[in-house]
Amino acid sequence: MASRRTIFRMITIQRALVKYGLDDVIKQTHLLRPLRFLFYLMPYRRDTSAPIGERLRLMLEELGPIFVKFGQALSTRRDLLPPDIADELAKLQDAVPPFPVEQAVAIIEGAYGESVDSVFERFDKEPLAAASIAQVHTAKLKTGHEVIVKVLRPGVQNQIEGDLAVLRVIAGLADRYWEHGKRLRPLEIVDEYEHTILDELDLMREAANTAQLKRNFQGSDMLYVPDIYWDCCRPEVLVQERIYGTPISDMNALLEAGTDIQVLAENGVEIFFTQVFRHNFFHADMHPGNIFVITSDPKRPKYAAVDFGIVGTLSPEDQRYLAENFLAFFDRDYHRIAKLHLDSGWVPAETRVDQLETAIRTVCEPIFNKPLAEISFAQLLMRLFRVAQRFDVEIQPQMILLHKTLFNIEGLGRQLYPQLDLWKTAQPVLKHWMDEQVGGKAFLKDIRQNLPQMRDALKELPTILRYLGEQAAEGHVNLNLKSSELTEIKNLLAEQQRQRRWLTAAAAAVVSGGLVLTFGAIPELAWGLFAAGALAVFAARP
Repeated sequence: MASRRTIFRMITIQRALVKYGLDDVIKQTHLLRPLRFLFYLMPYRRDTSAPIGERLRLMLEELGPIFVKFGQALSTRRDLLPPDIADELAKLQDAVPPFPVEQAVAIIEGAYGESVDSVFERFDKEPLAAASIAQVHTAKLKTGHEVIVKVLRPGVQNQIEGDLAVLRVIAGLADRYWEHGKRLRPLEIVDEYEHTILDELDLMREAANTAQLKRNFQGSDMLYVPDIYWDCCRPEVLVQERIYGTPISDMNALLEAGTDIQVLAENGVEIFFTQVFRHNFFHADMHPGNIFVITSDPKRPKYAAVDFGIVGTLSPEDQRYLAENFLAFFDRDYHRIAKLHLDSGWVPAETRVDQLETAIRTVCEPIFNKPLAEISFAQLLMRLFRVAQRFDVEIQPQMILLHKTLFNIEGLGRQLYPQLDLWKTAQPVLKHWMDEQVGGKAFLKDIRQNLPQMRDALKELPTILRYLGEQAAEGHVNLNLKSSELTEIKNLLAEQQRQRRWLTAAAAAVVSGGLVLTFGAIPELAWGLFAAGALAVFAARP
């Protein structure tokens, strides 16, 4: 049962639609539809004089952070929106109305327990940017470093929690009454989103995310991540290095600087796939307001990213599943894609692989090897949705952040360089990652990681065998007893013995391989012994 607060918020949302002359949305939805006549009786003059894009932007700003974030994501998809609406929604990326500087100063001083002047040599009262969760001021530390100071909006947590309650009510209705509710798992999606958005309200977490991304790309010539000043960071205040670059949305400035746009677009794709598959830690809020370009060397432009409040990770299983799907797509192996969906449990076990393969081929083949400019992702998404409906493909909530990021990346790529061959750029990165996971290097890595265990097993084996022999000789071990405890012990000893046998064999194979290489014998024999050792390590696993 929805609380009074939640019901009031739902009515507020519908009322905002009426206020800005967007009430056609109400007519197309069933939610509160029987009550829509009440909204026309409310003391609001329906103002439709402004363009629809401006009215949509103003409505999203009025409704708050969650709605602003939706508009930010949508603003990157100029292939799905008329240009005037896309231009208006782009203002949501960093031009949300700011809150008074007096409130910002009060929050900062409350966090530090001292005045702003005692922390900063200079604090600029005019905000550099304002977004849905926080706003940013420029400043200078006593050490002379130029920084930005990010401050959470006052009352933002209560507002977000209220909107999450609304989303949960709507998701509950969808889960219960919508024919596709069970398959699309709306409640789990809201759970995933709630976890993400509430994490974004802790700026210490964002600082830690920034530091991790900086380590991951240390020395990179493709991406720069600013420094964090930890002594000045608090849950509601973040202080980091100020970067100077051209906003990625300012194509005129990039072109005037002589920026190689093709290189920039290709690097963006490589950065994304590197984050997802090599680092398993990716920036999941990559709208244009958070991305800048350093053009000191225009032929080798470098990205500079900010705002790491939302990051994503994947389980090793999901990583492997995605990589294999991408590679199968690059090879046009639609049977493999269908089989992967079946093996992962994303489609019912009784699904016919050949039928799913045909459906996937029908959707994917028309876009293969085409540049972004020639792909209608709106049509592609609709066709994929119909395939998902037909085969009862379950939505995976843990993938929502990745889907959102791909949505942003593809939108940015379309704006930057419509001729970009997304598939050709991504394929080498994925192949390299897969080689690292299942190739010869991966075998040697597993052996190296298990060498201490092999050594310990060899050391302990004589002692354990002698102890068991003495106990059996004295009649203290009756292997014929049937008690559950002794049966469990027997099974455990048998498992340990099996593991030690395999680890002993693995150690012998690795040592033999090393001797063969050392004394210049047949290299193929050495690598065969290494491979045998690796297989023995795998066989020793429980």
